[in-house]
Amino acid sequence: MSALGGLEVFVHTARTRSFAATGRELGISPSAISKSISRLEERVGVRLFQRSTRSICLTSEGEVFLERCRRIFGEIQAAEDELSAMTRHPRGRLRVGLSLSAGLPFQVLSDFMEQHPEIELDLDFTDRLVDVIEEGFDVVIRGSKLRDSRLVSRPLGRWRACLVAAPDYLQQKGTPANPEELLDHACLHYRWTPTGKLYQWPLRHSTSKAASSSLPLTMVCNSLDVMLYMALAGRGIACVPDFAVKNALADGRLKTVLDAYVTDSNSIHVVWPSSRKMTPKVRVFVDFVHAHFGKYLVTKADGSKRQKVRPPA
Repeated sequence: MSALGGLEVFVHTARTRSFAATGRELGISPSAISKSISRLEERVGVRLFQRSTRSICLTSEGEVFLERCRRIFGEIQAAEDELSAMTRHPRGRLRVGLSLSAGLPFQVLSDFMEQHPEIELDLDFTDRLVDVIEEGFDVVIRGSKLRDSRLVSRPLGRWRACLVAAPDYLQQKGTPANPEELLDHACLHYRWTPTGKLYQWPLRHSTSKAASSSLPLTMVCNSLDVMLYMALAGRGIACVPDFAVKNALADGRLKTVLDAYVTDSNSIHVVWPSSRKMTPKVRVFVDFVHAHFGKYLVTKADGSKRQKVRPPA
């Protein structure tokens, strides 16, 4: 069991490329991670990582060893899944990958926990496109198209991009009537952490001088929560998923602008590996989010907006 623990630390570190990040994930100190890797290298007789003062990376021997370790943990997961399926009762640890997007309907996850107390949710939030199989996820909820033939998916609902700003900001600066007028506004941008690239605002007529790449960079950040805070504080216009601002639009804290010029729309899916037998815990999770996720979104399956439910007078 001690050897398996060392292999788990190695696999985590190979993914994060950081002793500190691995320590945060596993709840132990970076020095303990470093010592575990050193003991493993001593046991196998080769150096698995090249270390520098700023980063670490796998050696060629480490790459080969990583592939073997993934197979080992894949077999362990398969064995656990088979035993779980034999019981026909949903239980055990369920590793779920989710986007960092603010406004995801966490109420669905809370309700699921209440209905299935024997399932232990292990939630991993990131804005990078994870490798569901290689990184050992049971299921992933993501807002992008399925491009991996090793995976299967079910749609949970649709979302649209929208440009939003606080009423006070629009009163002071004016409401843009077309994309060209955005050049005279404060624009709040999102940066993708994995690539460092900015999210390009999906504006119709992108050949105009107001193409997304030429908009003012009043603020750039890699946190949708921060960007929404700044928009609510009247610091500028932001491009966000409609579900992230559902409540702020409903109560008037934000308003949309240039709706006719924003083109981006996509589906949110729950995704899982096709190669694994669908265990009871995965099946009940997939069925549950499929039944309940969409009602918390703004956009209906056909792309139209949901009707607002007004409280009785």
